[in-house]
Amino acid sequence: MLTYIVRRLLIIVPMAIGISFLVYLALDLSPGDAVSRMLSPERTVDPAKLAELRKALGLDAPLLVRFWIWFSGVLQGNFGRTLTGGVPISRILMERLPATLELSVIALVLSSIFGAILGTISALRRRGTTTDNVLTVAGMIGVSIPEFFFGLVAIVVFALNLQWLPVGGRLLPSYTSYWDHIPNLVMPALVLSIMMTAGVMRYARSAMLDALSREFIKTARSKGLPEWRVNLLHGFRVALTPVIVLIGFRLPILIGGSVIVEQVFQWPGLGSLFVMAVRNKDLPVVMTIALLTVILVLVVSLIVDILTAIIDPRVRLGN
Repeated sequence: MLTYIVRRLLIIVPMAIGISFLVYLALDLSPGDAVSRMLSPERTVDPAKLAELRKALGLDAPLLVRFWIWFSGVLQGNFGRTLTGGVPISRILMERLPATLELSVIALVLSSIFGAILGTISALRRRGTTTDNVLTVAGMIGVSIPEFFFGLVAIVVFALNLQWLPVGGRLLPSYTSYWDHIPNLVMPALVLSIMMTAGVMRYARSAMLDALSREFIKTARSKGLPEWRVNLLHGFRVALTPVIVLIGFRLPILIGGSVIVEQVFQWPGLGSLFVMAVRNKDLPVVMTIALLTVILVLVVSLIVDILTAIIDPRVRLGN
């Protein structure tokens, strides 16, 4: 297993470079640049001054040169500065990354626990029963309805009508401790976890049904083992393997995919920063967030493979 881990770690660097270059190329091919986004379309500017500004920002260099300057700086721990404001990107990341991690990790934990439990309960019930039908319909609704709709409904019900929770934001000047902002976290975390819970529940149900139909389950029952032991220690352990793969890859998706929730609840995370950077064609910011997401996906992929091998003894790494 150690050889497999070392080999996978060595692959991360070239894969991160390749994917980052593809993202950089796609953004560079899109119309406009950071300078054009700074200017008002109604304002006439001397082309010579525009060219001078692009040169000052390094936008006049060839694509490969600009990409290498950015990536070599990242290798040295220098993420550069934003093109639109000149603010160090590392400072922005330190300000916004904790907010996104806080929201994503809580949503991931909630959806993983409730999704696995509800999916297992649905699988253990006979098909067509009331419990199975209710959970199946709830899962379909959770997957089908977009997050912004759940967010708007939550704001109207719990913030405006009942006035139990704040409308949005994360940290207010009146807060004196970490626990003061917990009410601000409740709605975004629950809304973000709803769709994930539905997806994990449906996946866990299918995996559990597949595991319970295997021959080793029939063998375990024929030995006279208690039903709870057959279901949990034998069936659930096998069903947990594909569920862990799904859950593992949800964290990187959450970090990049919490854009809608952050916009609805005015949550100052990386998602809203990413949208703003794309609109402004601020390539250093976009590329930094994209690179972090790529590395996180590759690392999570390795961790998922290791956990799968630990849980399921049939899996052998490096073969």
